[in-house]
Amino acid sequence: MTAHLLILASASKSRAAVLAAAGVAFSQIPADVDEASVKTEMQARGQTAAACAAKLAEMKALAVSARHPSAYVIGCDQMLGCDGRWFDKPADMSAAREQLRALRGRTHMLFNGMVVTRADKTVWRTADQAELTMRDFSDDFLDAYLAQVGGQVLWSVGGYQLEGPGAQLFSAVRGDFFSILGLPLLPLLAFLRDHGLIKT
Repeated sequence: MTAHLLILASASKSRAAVLAAAGVAFSQIPADVDEASVKTEMQARGQTAAACAAKLAEMKALAVSARHPSAYVIGCDQMLGCDGRWFDKPADMSAAREQLRALRGRTHMLFNGMVVTRADKTVWRTADQAELTMRDFSDDFLDAYLAQVGGQVLWSVGGYQLEGPGAQLFSAVRGDFFSILGLPLLPLLAFLRDHGLIKT
């Protein structure tokens, strides 16, 4: 299969790295979706973070699918919820510090939604969640962590990459590793095999 037949509708470096490491050929085309307004609307309607992740994943895939109808388009979204509060990617280092201080010593959930579209139609979807507990780390550790990872802390909704120094933030992790990185890989690979998009 050639790369242009499978598109990842995401700007995420982490998702692209997971898919590439699995040996899947794809193109990466970020979707233009107003995520903030969708989140605000869904929260106002009392929707769950999981439902919001599913909705945004589908919107992203359909937005790219409209421009590339012959391709299979993967849309993904991940939401972080902690005690009823939704967290977004931190806007700057100061916001990242405050977010990590709010999450430390507590358990939060990562909710993933993923769909595949083709010709403006959703042909497959999946969802899952993971539970992560941050240890009660010190402010000194937090300062050292932020200095070590720098701008990478702004790449993810949680302000961490579990595959890197972010692992030191946690005391317990329950859930699929790939999903925590933002791409539920194994069910996606099964879909790609079932549709002849990768070798069986």
